Amino acid sequence: MKLFPFIFLILLTSTFLSAANRPEKPNVVLILTDDLGWQDVKCYDIDEPSPMETPNIDALAQKGVKFWQAYSPAPTCAPSRCAIMSGNHPARAQKTHVVGGAPPTPNHKFGWTMMAPWYSGRMPANEMTIARVLQQNGYTTGHSGKWHMAIDHKAFPQPEDQGFDWTRSSRGARSGMQSRVNGFATTRKNDPFRLDENGYPFHQTSEDALTFLRQNNAQPFFLYYATWLVHTPIHTRSEKLLEKYCKKLGVEKPKENKGWTLKGQQNPFYCAMVEELDYYIGKVISYLEETEDPRWPGHKLSENTFIIFTSDNGGMEGHAAEVITDNYPLDKGKISAMEGGTRVPLIITGPKINQGVESDVMVNGLDFYPTILSLTGTSRPKNKNLDGADLSNLLLTNPRDTNLIKDKNGKTRDTMVWHFPNSSAFESTIRVGGYKLVRNYDHRYHEKNPEQEMYQLYRTVGGEQVRVDIEEANNLADDFPKLTKELDHKLSAKLKEMKASFPYYNPHARHIGPEKLKVPKNISHNIDGQTIHFKFRENGAKVIRADLIYTLNGNQQYEEWFRIIAPKKSSGGVSFSLPKGTTHCILNLIDENNFLVSHPETPDYASLSKAKEKFATFSIPVE
Repeated sequence: MKLFPFIFLILLTSTFLSAANRPEKPNVVLILTDDLGWQDVKCYDIDEPSPMETPNIDALAQKGVKFWQAYSPAPTCAPSRCAIMSGNHPARAQKTHVVGGAPPTPNHKFGWTMMAPWYSGRMPANEMTIARVLQQNGYTTGHSGKWHMAIDHKAFPQPEDQGFDWTRSSRGARSGMQSRVNGFATTRKNDPFRLDENGYPFHQTSEDALTFLRQNNAQPFFLYYATWLVHTPIHTRSEKLLEKYCKKLGVEKPKENKGWTLKGQQNPFYCAMVEELDYYIGKVISYLEETEDPRWPGHKLSENTFIIFTSDNGGMEGHAAEVITDNYPLDKGKISAMEGGTRVPLIITGPKINQGVESDVMVNGLDFYPTILSLTGTSRPKNKNLDGADLSNLLLTNPRDTNLIKDKNGKTRDTMVWHFPNSSAFESTIRVGGYKLVRNYDHRYHEKNPEQEMYQLYRTVGGEQVRVDIEEANNLADDFPKLTKELDHKLSAKLKEMKASFPYYNPHARHIGPEKLKVPKNISHNIDGQTIHFKFRENGAKVIRADLIYTLNGNQQYEEWFRIIAPKKSSGGVSFSLPKGTTHCILNLIDENNFLVSHPETPDYASLSKAKEKFATFSIPVE
C-alpha cells in the first residue's frame, strides 16, 4: 500500500484547517524609535560601515520587507508622531514642529531674519486616531514609552484621551544620569537598573511593552511601542557596552563628563544606546515568536502579528556640545527636510508578507494608518481624511512594484511633500520620482541660501532605481529651470490644498532691508463684551492678513495658544469674536512684504526663556 498520497492528503488538510482557523483580526505592533538614523542600523549600511551592532533589527529585516526609501512625515518628533497616529499631513494639521501652541515670535529678536508661523501644540482631542478606530473594531490598544503629541509630555491630551485602553510612559533606563562616566548599573538586587543575565540594564519602558502583551494577547491587540531610545541624553548605564564600543572605535574610555567632539559615527555612548535599543526590541520580538497564540492554539503570536519598525525622523547628528552620529551619505539630519532629516529605516513583517525582500519603493509614515486599516479589515471612518496611501497590496503582492501604491485619485503615487517652516530650516520640499525640489523661505537676505534647490536622487534604468545624488550635493536648479519651475508649482498647489502656514520676516532683524520700515502699527484696541476691536495704521505696506492669537489658560503651567484668521482683508481696523473662556490675546498683522508685527509686541524665545515668563505676561488680558 502506498502511503505517500494519503500522508500528503493529511498534511494538506491539516494546513488548510490551520489557515482556516487563523484569527480573523491580526495583531499589530508599531515600534517607533526616537531619532534613529538611516545609517545607524547595521542592515542599512552603504558606503561606510556602521560600527553599531543591531542583530535583532537585522534579523527582523530578513522576516519581511526592508524599505530603502522610507520617509518620516516630518524632520522632527512631534509632527511625525501626530501624523502617523492621525493620518493627517503635518501641513494640513498645522502641526509642523515640536511643542507649538505659542504666538509667533523669532528665536532671537535681532539675529533671526525669519520666524515660524503659529502652529498647533497638539492633536485635537477628538481626533480619530488609528488607535481609536482599531478600538472601535474590537482591538485592545496599548502604548508604552514616549507620547509627545501634546504641548508637553504630560499635557492634555494623553494616550488615554486618544483611543488607548492601556498606557505607560516610564523613561526607564533613559532617565538622566548625574554623570555618564560613572554611576553605571550593577547586578545588585536593589539597583533600579539592575543588569540582566546578558549585561543590559533593566528598562521599564521595554518591560511595560511586554506587560501589555502578556496581559492582552487573548484578544486582538494594537501595541504602539514608542521608544525613548536613541534620543538625548546621550548615555548608557552599561559600562561593559561603553567599553566595548570604545575598544571597537579605537578611542579611550572617557573619564570626564563632557561633550563628544569626534566627527562621524564615533560616539561610543551613542553606539551603546543603539545596541541597547536593538536588545529591547529583540525582547518584544522574541516574546511574539515564543508565545503561543491563545486565539490560535498550536501557533505563535508572531504568525498572526504585523510588525512595523521605523523612526520618527532622521538621525540627530549633534549640537554645539556633542557629535552624536552621522547620516552620511545623506545630507544633514533631524531639524532639516533634507534627506538626512527625513529618510528613516522601515521594516514591515507579518502574515503573508514575503520574507527577506528589499524594496526601493518610496513610502512614508503617513501610509501606516490606511495600511493598518486594510491589514486588519477595519473600515475607514466616515469623512476621515488620510494623506497617506494603502501599502497592503504592495506588501502582500510585490513589494518592489511602485505601481501598486495609489494616491487619492487612484493613480500611481510618485509624489511626496514635506513642510517645515520652522527652526533654522524654513523650508518645504517635494519629491517627484527621482527628483527633489527644496524651497528655502529664508533666502531674501541670505546670499548663501538659494530660493530653490533641485536634485536628482535616482534615475530609473531597466525598471530599477539607480543612485545618482542622494547626497544632495549637485544643485540642478539652474541647469533645469523648466523642471524646477514645474516642481515648484506642484509644491505650491499641494501646500495650498492643505492650507499650509508659512514663515514670516522679522522686522527687528539687523540684516533686513528698508521694507521693515514700512510695517504697520497698531494704534488701539478695546473689548466690547465678547468682541475685541483693533485699529492700526499702515506705513507704506498694505496689511494683507490679521490673526488673533488667543489662549484659554494664560499663565498656567501648560499655557497653550490658538489662532483665528480674520475672514477678509483689513484696512485700518479689524474685529474678532473672542472664544468663550479666552484669558489673553495678541494681534498679528502680516503685510504685503511678509513681515509680521504683534500687538502687544512679544519677546523673542531667548528672552522669554531667560526671564522664565509666559507669553500671557506680555499680552492683552481679557476680563
